[in-house]
Amino acid sequence: MPTLTLTSKRQATFPASLCEELNLNPRDLIEVEPAELSGERVRVLRPRKTPKRPWLGCLKQKTIVYESSMAAIRTSIVAGRTKDET
Repeated sequence: MPTLTLTSKRQATFPASLCEELNLNPRDLIEVEPAELSGERVRVLRPRKTPKRPWLGCLKQKTIVYESSMAAIRTSIVAGRTKDET
């Protein structure tokens, strides 16, 4: 039977076999549900996948990508100096 190890910070380490059996991956959420089995109080662990984040990367279309070669940087410096002189 797989056993969990609890650290001093109350963090649990799940054995690889249990993670495979429950189809758990890093950052997955686990719901702990109280239940009663044969008159005994138990806890049921249910994997809950992390929610999708549709907002992640949504600003990518609105970003401006500038060329960052040395030639482009030198051209930009010269343009800035010329602009300051006028």
